[in-house]
Amino acid sequence: MTGTPGQDLAERTRQASGAGRGGLVRYVAAATLARTADGGAVVAVVLLVTGSGGPAWVAGLLGASLTAPHLLGPFVARSLDTARDGRTVIALACILHGATLAAAVLLYPYTWPAVTALLLVSSGLVGPLLTGGISSRLPAIAGPGQVDQRRAQGWDVATYGLGGTIGPALVAAVSSWADATVAALILAAGTFAAAAFVRLLPSAPPPAVGSGVPRPGRTLLLMICSGPLRRTLYLTMTIALSVAALPIAAVASTGRLGVDQAAAGVLIAAYGLGNLAGSAAVLLRPLRGDADRLMTRLAAAVAAALAGVALADGFVLTTAAYAAAGILNACFFAATLAARSEYAPPQARGQVFVWVGALKITAGSAGTALAGAVAAGPAQLPVVMALTLAVACAAASVLDRRAGRSRLAA
Repeated sequence: MTGTPGQDLAERTRQASGAGRGGLVRYVAAATLARTADGGAVVAVVLLVTGSGGPAWVAGLLGASLTAPHLLGPFVARSLDTARDGRTVIALACILHGATLAAAVLLYPYTWPAVTALLLVSSGLVGPLLTGGISSRLPAIAGPGQVDQRRAQGWDVATYGLGGTIGPALVAAVSSWADATVAALILAAGTFAAAAFVRLLPSAPPPAVGSGVPRPGRTLLLMICSGPLRRTLYLTMTIALSVAALPIAAVASTGRLGVDQAAAGVLIAAYGLGNLAGSAAVLLRPLRGDADRLMTRLAAAVAAALAGVALADGFVLTTAAYAAAGILNACFFAATLAARSEYAPPQARGQVFVWVGALKITAGSAGTALAGAVAAGPAQLPVVMALTLAVACAAASVLDRRAGRSRLAA
């Protein structure tokens, strides 16, 4: 009996390289280190500028220099699918990310901001390889069965949660007793360590020769034409846009809830802790069933949690709703990782992972901007808009799937 292309590749690779728990442990170490650096770098750069008396617009410009190039990640990611050894590509990306980040913060006091910005752009260009790029190695490391794959994806979700939590916290802690430059250099050192762990991952055979690997534009078209990958793409983007409204909504809702604005930090922390709890949940009890349908159901569940945020009366209930949103978003993210692994063609797997990740980051930024633009209105408006989008997108995915089945039946 033949499984999905991702499972077949994992089976061949496991037999050839002996991948097992040791490979997964090294993967978790590499991913956590890389994503900690990716998650904390922007905070370090902003603190570096503001701590030295620089203007806010320079801090914003340099922060954007790190994040904006993520959208170009898919054009870098093709090297993952064409390289004889994708581990080398990712390890070099880790080294380049760390080296350019270190150079940027060390040179900032002595050179023009434009030079620092160019270095940070170089760092940001390879950032997607530290996120989606590393994730693309997971199908070849986990076991061949669906439960093994889903449990490994749970670990992957956990590394994102840990990186997004530890990175900014590390920068804040180090900056308090030293400065932001030291914090950034620690993050850079973490990427060098991540590169070493990546090189220790089990090897995997290249999925196709260079001529058989589609170009980035062709890969995106392939994703749009494939029902499951198309739904993966727009569900991921919509949920990322929706949950990105929560930090803005947390600040906007403090007046309605009758608490101090500082209490918004409690709501945001509840969401983050919920995300980590959701990661633990999919680790202990891996998701089962068809990944395509799971994404729709979990997107609807995230929308329900957002409705709870909008309707909650009182600070305690609102905090619980934020935690529930974090838990369900972690489960949804695990389902999207499963969909990428199981539906992506082997010859374009790396590009599929990075395309989804890059557009997710872009959608999240758009969600934050949109929520900020409407925050001056009713306190619940950012969340109401977010849950409306999430519900509409989940419903669209149901209709999309039914239409696909109808076409096949015809």
